[in-house]
Amino acid sequence: MKALVIAEKPSVARDIARVLKCGKKINGAIEGERYIVTWGLGHLVTLADPEDYDKKYKEWKIDVLPMKPAPFKLEVIKQTGKQFAAVKTQIHRKDMNEIIIATDAGREGELVARLILEKAGSKKPIKRLWISSVTDKAIREGFAKLKNGHEYDALYDAAMCRAEADWLVGINATRALTCKYNAQLSCGRVQTPTLAMIAAREEEIRHFTPKPYYGLQLTGKGITFTWKDKKSGSSATFSKEKNEEIYKNLSGKTAVVAEVKKTKKTSQAEGLYDLTDLSRDANQRFGFSAKQTLNIMQSLYEHHKVLTYPRTDSRYLTTDVAETLRERVEAIAVGPYRSFTNTVLKGKITPKKSFVNNQKVSDHHAIIPTEQPVILAQLSVDERKIFDLVVRRFLAVLYPPYEYEQTKITLECEGETFFAEGNVPLNRGYKEVTAPDGDESGKVFPALKEGEVIRDFSLKKTEGKTKPPARFTEGTLLKAMENPVKYMQQKDAKAAKTLQKTGGLGTVATRADIIDKLFGSYLIEKKENEIFITSKAKQLLALVPEDLKKPELTAEWESRLSAIAKGKASDHKFMREIETYTKELMKQIQNGTGTFRHDNLTNKICPECGKRLLLVNGKQVNIPSYLVKAGDTIEIKEKCKGSERYKGILEVTGGRLVPEWLDVNQEALSGTVKELPRREAIDVPVNEMLIVELYSK
Repeated sequence: MKALVIAEKPSVARDIARVLKCGKKINGAIEGERYIVTWGLGHLVTLADPEDYDKKYKEWKIDVLPMKPAPFKLEVIKQTGKQFAAVKTQIHRKDMNEIIIATDAGREGELVARLILEKAGSKKPIKRLWISSVTDKAIREGFAKLKNGHEYDALYDAAMCRAEADWLVGINATRALTCKYNAQLSCGRVQTPTLAMIAAREEEIRHFTPKPYYGLQLTGKGITFTWKDKKSGSSATFSKEKNEEIYKNLSGKTAVVAEVKKTKKTSQAEGLYDLTDLSRDANQRFGFSAKQTLNIMQSLYEHHKVLTYPRTDSRYLTTDVAETLRERVEAIAVGPYRSFTNTVLKGKITPKKSFVNNQKVSDHHAIIPTEQPVILAQLSVDERKIFDLVVRRFLAVLYPPYEYEQTKITLECEGETFFAEGNVPLNRGYKEVTAPDGDESGKVFPALKEGEVIRDFSLKKTEGKTKPPARFTEGTLLKAMENPVKYMQQKDAKAAKTLQKTGGLGTVATRADIIDKLFGSYLIEKKENEIFITSKAKQLLALVPEDLKKPELTAEWESRLSAIAKGKASDHKFMREIETYTKELMKQIQNGTGTFRHDNLTNKICPECGKRLLLVNGKQVNIPSYLVKAGDTIEIKEKCKGSERYKGILEVTGGRLVPEWLDVNQEALSGTVKELPRREAIDVPVNEMLIVELYSK
């Protein structure tokens, strides 16, 4: 008898198959003596579309809402149907007595596998592989301690609740808004509050009035001192008159050194990376989008196997992982890191409480190198950049702290206080790794004694203006999604606590996709690195129910889902409440009194649909417009065949059937359109309304 291993992606499946000594390629799987390894292409099965429940849902009409599937149906995703059929065949083999779930170790990974098993009608026993890296060692150790699959039933329940609740609220609200206002208006419990945060920041900036402030600098004995208000401790005042008065009173006077204080201080390295912090730094340093960083991380995790699981919200390690630190340091002892690793390996590697804490690790620990030796030449330029960030952060926590001497000098002059502060490095510690070229502003002051009089000094008036809050970048938006408390309309302490506990808006695994979706729906746009809200988004926020704009809603959901995942709350009760909530949302949208206006709407009527035409690039167009015609040849350019995007598409679409309306030359990577396909012949999910939006732009 054999066991079937279900991986999430083909690349991971190949690695597992190699470790398990499975070498025989069969349809959609790899077979060995004891195991057969198969794979999904991400999700193979999903919740059915509305029209699969009732034909009346095929047309978008507000009077049939809310849609309430009871029960929810599952459907095979059309473009991955061939692979699902292959997996199903393996599941029902007579010599298959056990299923091992080897999808990503998390809520969504659990859902990928369980939906396949559910749709395939499997009743066979299940076990679970739970690992944080896909190195050969991690795979072997994981198979040596497989868990009973039913230990993760509650995790599956939580994942299904999330999927069904998002279906009920998201699809119903989107259809209701679109029908009510005749525009593609998408909303959801995570994307809408995220959009509201960006809009709130926009309003702050728009209503901000710069306020001038003033200060003083005193220069004597080769040192520049800054004035400080004795009451507030501030080095500036908003009163120009006060500043002028102090300046006049001090002119021609003498100053006395009131205090010279020297203190030895230490600074610890920043904590290890979770996905949010890594994405923020990658955006700030390299201009990478959140989605781009995640894709690069996924490649470093799955393909190169040099970094651990990316979708983590923890910056800590568990004690058992800490025992492997030496092996991980040895694995990165190459190129620019060799001198740092030699330093670490010379001494005893001691796990510190600052980065090792079992209580602060839930599903996955922080992102760190694996035990697999890295070959830097095999990494792309962008992969090197992300790898470098992670490795330097990892080595930094293993280095001693940065030590420096801080000198504070305080002056008194006619009752006013001035100060100067400087740091002198004593031991660079972890900064040898994070800032090898030096970033310390070492400042050695001339020797001064307390009570010393400074007679010849110069005074300088300074001034500036307060600045508005900065616009969001993808990096800062990710941090705001992680901690959106300051954007709550009502300062509810309980809700704030819930938000902090649940990790904010969405999860570390979904935030990049949410931001990507907001760009794709033309609700936000980027100018250089800054994010701006569009006219469409402003109108959407005016029309959407207030509740959907609040971060508290998704916080409450995540809190409940977390409790369900731990077996501490009822999934049935949660879904009953979501159904009630959806009904209320529909009422609010249907009773709405707002309007939506397309920026490019004309007064001319389309002869086919009777609706007004849109203006596109100065021309009136009907929608949709088909540019491809029968006889056209579509081909992949030679220069694009080596791109990461192309490789990714090949992997996802591997094994797909060629549609009837396309004549394909596999070797030349080209295809000729035989005839324009009918809508039902297109086997990929297409949202026609988004095409409309694209044309309208």
